[in-house]
Amino acid sequence: MSTLEHPRPEGLLENPRFSQVVVARGARTIYTAGQVAIDEQGALVGAADLAAQTTQAMRNVGLALAAAGAGFGDVVKITTYVVDYKPEHRTIVGQARAPFFAGGAPPASTLVGVAALALPEWLVEIEAVAVVD
Repeated sequence: MSTLEHPRPEGLLENPRFSQVVVARGARTIYTAGQVAIDEQGALVGAADLAAQTTQAMRNVGLALAAAGAGFGDVVKITTYVVDYKPEHRTIVGQARAPFFAGGAPPASTLVGVAALALPEWLVEIEAVAVVD
């Protein structure tokens, strides 16, 4: 497992849902592809439900990380893309992601509103960067 530090920069908001900065020490860096709300057969999970789609996308991120010998505790940066973003989506996405980082400091995070993803039924796409020894 990598060594992660989560400094608390003076002058920046401290938010329980993400870290402003993460310092990682480890031997390998893992980058996941953007994960969406599809299951192993390619079927959509959570049609028209942002929370359900976020949860499935996070499960898929977890599967990708596990295949590389990592887990959510190794994630240093996560980027979330939300279709037709509105301010109320931030809470929905944050609550759906939170259980995956329970018990540890959350990673650095970026949330980006986008016009569309590769398929019109996809509402969210999530990618992660992890560091492990």
